[in-house]
Amino acid sequence: MNQQHIVVTGGAQGIGKSIARGFINEGYLVTIIDKQPMPSWVDDLKGLHYIQENLAFRDSLKSIIDQLDVVQSNPVTCFIHNAGLAQFTSLNSLTMDEWDEVMNTNVRSAVFLSRYLSQVMPEGSSIILIASTRAMMSEPDSEAYAASKGALRSLTHALAASLQEKKITVNSISPGWIHTGETSELRKKDHDQHFSKRVGHTEDVTRACLFLSDPLNQFINGEDLVIDGGMTRKMIYGH
Repeated sequence: MNQQHIVVTGGAQGIGKSIARGFINEGYLVTIIDKQPMPSWVDDLKGLHYIQENLAFRDSLKSIIDQLDVVQSNPVTCFIHNAGLAQFTSLNSLTMDEWDEVMNTNVRSAVFLSRYLSQVMPEGSSIILIASTRAMMSEPDSEAYAASKGALRSLTHALAASLQEKKITVNSISPGWIHTGETSELRKKDHDQHFSKRVGHTEDVTRACLFLSDPLNQFINGEDLVIDGGMTRKMIYGH
């Protein structure tokens, strides 16, 4: 029997690294796509395939598809689009090239990798797009990033509608503050501002991906799961 196989973009570090490790620990074959050179931690894991490509480039998408064909002996049953380029530039300084790089990395690659993979995925497979609470709340100079994450949330239900006949579920996850550094860097007030009284961990997102990828949960479809310790539900008016 073939191993279950997931593809995760942006898997070299941070949330993506946690997702890759989490699925490997559950016995999955994992393919990581990332623009960074293969990190040393990958050498320690069995069942992991690494593709180094920059999702911002059109030619890279074709190269990725060609390389994925090599590992199709284990059909992909879950695609997790985690790659995300954050560009925080003042509105008056933002260039079209910077805008395009963010949208191509964060959105275009999600569309066309989903299109390709959905053609080879078996029934009962899943697609998970990692969006952000930035799609719902903003700070200055975040136009490109916020727009790209909002696009992913909309893309989620559009893909779910288009792929319903193949019985492929499509959901998104909108993380809030997920800390990827040392816990000692955080202050008490960083934790206390959340209803959950802590900053998020990468494992919080990983567990959600494992849940949404389970065929037993296929009645959840076209939805966005917010993982932010309650921050987007918090009243922020001063007293």
